[in-house]
Amino acid sequence: MAQNPDSRVPITYLPAAEALAAWLDAGGPAAVLTDAPAAPEGAVATERFDARPLHRFGCGCCAGRSAAAVALDRLFQGRARGRSAWFDRVAVAAANPAAQAQVAAALREDALTQARFRAA
Repeated sequence: MAQNPDSRVPITYLPAAEALAAWLDAGGPAAVLTDAPAAPEGAVATERFDARPLHRFGCGCCAGRSAAAVALDRLFQGRARGRSAWFDRVAVAAANPAAQAQVAAALREDALTQARFRAA
């Protein structure tokens, strides 16, 4: 099997919370990014975030990075600094469409997220 030369961590969007257990069983160590109030079981690392609505470009509360980009940063830093177990992939288990959109936007627009993660 040929190995992917892209060393960034792949991110998979799961269609529903019920798909998480099967996805976790199907591969190596994994992390979960979620908007759920409770952390799902079975992942080596979990990061939770609240997708806040974004306002007009450049307003004071939205000028920084999105909540999804910051949560992905915390996942990556936890892995790099040994605060969590090593993971090879990330699942987005977000029920809120705004949360899913925020993760997609981070993969598209946030330079730090793009350097560390890629769509699966």
